[in-house]
Amino acid sequence: MSTMNISLPDTLKSFVDDQVKSGGYGTSSEYVRELIRKDQDRLKLRELLLAGATSAPAAPADGAYFQKLRDRVRPPANKRR
Repeated sequence: MSTMNISLPDTLKSFVDDQVKSGGYGTSSEYVRELIRKDQDRLKLRELLLAGATSAPAAPADGAYFQKLRDRVRPPANKRR
């Protein structure tokens, strides 16, 4: 694992310390790693949304479409318990 040192103004350092205390993080490094992971997830989601927005339209998302999705994830009534 690599090490990175950062400088923060006192107000941000206090904020990070408070987040560590109240957010269940063991260290400020854990908190910063979590922030970076969330940012990576946000960027990936943005990429997927943009790809979807520029893709060709597929089947309409109407009532029949959503019923097919429900049918795929729910077992038939005679197999439910």
